[in-house]
Amino acid sequence: MYTEMKKIIEAGLNGDREKVSRYTTLLIKNLEKDGDTQFANQIRSILESKKGGLVSLDNISAKPVDAESRVGIVDVSYPSKSEKQIVLNKYTKNEINCFIESYKKRDELLKKGIESPNTLLLYGSPGCGKNTIAEYISSITNLPLVTSRLDGLVSSLLGNTSKNIRKIFEYTTGKECILFLDEFDAIAKIRDDKNEMGELKRVVNSLLQNIDNFDNNNILIAATNHYHLLDPAIRRRFSTVISVDLPGVEEINQMIHLSLENPEISMSDKQINSLSEAFQGFSHSAIKTTLDNSIRHMILQEKHELKSHDVLKEIYLYENHTIENENDFISYLLKNKISIVEINKNFEFPLRKIRHLSKKMKEEA
Repeated sequence: MYTEMKKIIEAGLNGDREKVSRYTTLLIKNLEKDGDTQFANQIRSILESKKGGLVSLDNISAKPVDAESRVGIVDVSYPSKSEKQIVLNKYTKNEINCFIESYKKRDELLKKGIESPNTLLLYGSPGCGKNTIAEYISSITNLPLVTSRLDGLVSSLLGNTSKNIRKIFEYTTGKECILFLDEFDAIAKIRDDKNEMGELKRVVNSLLQNIDNFDNNNILIAATNHYHLLDPAIRRRFSTVISVDLPGVEEINQMIHLSLENPEISMSDKQINSLSEAFQGFSHSAIKTTLDNSIRHMILQEKHELKSHDVLKEIYLYENHTIENENDFISYLLKNKISIVEINKNFEFPLRKIRHLSKKMKEEA
C-alpha cells in the first residue's frame, strides 16, 4: 500500500488525475483485502464525489489557441473552495447557493416543467469576489472551471475574435464543465455604441449565437465590472444576474476572523470592530492583501501577536504607498483610536508631536 500512496502523491504533484484515480482504486482494493473496509469506503466516497471532474479531464486536453498569436485562450482548473471561504452578504450567498442547488436538481425541475438556470452573470466593483464565486461553484458542483479572460481575446485581426469565441464554446461542447468568461464587457458591449467598429458589433452577434447554442448540461458564468456597458440582448441571455458589492461591516469582520485563524494570532473584538471601520470602502481583494501583508510583517519581525496599529499601518500604505507625511500618518492612527503612548512606543514619533496633533484634532472636532 505504501507504493500506491507514493504513486498517488507523485501523480497529484504532477497534476495527473487519471493516475491518481487508478492508484486510488488499487489502494481501496488493498485496504479491503486487509479488512480495513471503513477507511476503504471513506476513500471510495471521496473518489466518487470527484468522478465528474476526473472524467472531464480526459476530454479537456487539447486547449484552443488564438490563430494569430498561437497563445492559449482558455485555462482549465479544479478549484477547491469551501463555503466558509466565500465572504458575501447573506442575500448574495443565498442567491449563489440557490443557483447551485437548481443546477444540481435540474432533472427534478425539468420533470415539473421548470427549466433550471445554467447561465449566471456577476457584476460589481473590481476585487469583490466574482472569480472566487466561479471557483466556489466549480468546487461544489465538481465541474472543471474553463476560464477565458475576454479582454485578452480581442485579436488585432477582428475577424479572428469571432473565431476565438466560437472555439471557446466548441471546446466546452459535450464536456461537463463550467465556462467562465471574465472581463465580459470586452466583447459584449452595446451594439449601438457609435465609437465601435462594425466588426466588433458582429462579434457581439457571434457571442449571442454561441450563448443560445450553449450546452444545457454545462454552466456559463460571465463576470464584468461594467454592467452598464453590456448589450441589453446579452443581459437577457442570463437567467440569473447577481450584483457583487463591496463588503459591509459584517463581511469585513468575517474576513478578519478568517485571517486570524492561526492560533498564534489573536485580537480582541474591540480591535476587530475598530479595524472594520478602517476597512470601509475596501474590496474583498484589498482587505485580504492588507491583512496578509500585516501577518507577513509580523512573522518576519518575529513578533508574537498582531496589533491594530500594525494592520492600520498596512491600510495606510495600501492607500498612500508610502509614509511621506508623518503628521498625516499620526493623525490617521489617532483617528482610528490608537493611543498616544502606543504610537510613541511602536513608531518612535516624539511624544510632543503626537500630543500636539491630538490636541489639534480635538479642537477641530
